[in-house]
Amino acid sequence: MDVDEAVDVEIPALLRAARGAYGIAVRERLAADYDDLPRNGPFVIGGMANHGGTVGDLVRSLGVTKQAASQLIDTLVLRGYLLRRPDEADGRRIVVELTEWGSGAATAVQAGVRAVDEVLERRLGADGVFALRAGLLALCDVRAELDTAAH
Repeated sequence: MDVDEAVDVEIPALLRAARGAYGIAVRERLAADYDDLPRNGPFVIGGMANHGGTVGDLVRSLGVTKQAASQLIDTLVLRGYLLRRPDEADGRRIVVELTEWGSGAATAVQAGVRAVDEVLERRLGADGVFALRAGLLALCDVRAELDTAAH
């Protein structure tokens, strides 16, 4: 699809289609060694590695039920990507962190994301990528405002 065609396509359809580029690139990088990652596993592992995000925050951003979130974390722990341990500062809390295996998977996730980002940079230039990020951040702000108004 070229730019002239994209003008006639609704933004939600473009967002859905575009998201797949990252998914394909990440799955390609994970396929050889980390093929047992559950759906949404790469998002959680990559987010923890990239931004030190907490598992709770990352899973909440997926918009899944608490039961689904718990199952995802359990699966990631059982498959060796995450480790649960008591919080040394507060024994009532549990800390979830990446294992060495999980860090390796996170590196593969990051490589997939970088590959797509590099293609975008070549096609759009630095200014175009900046504008894309600004537009997506504005859309995130709109979502937060709508979410706040709904609750």
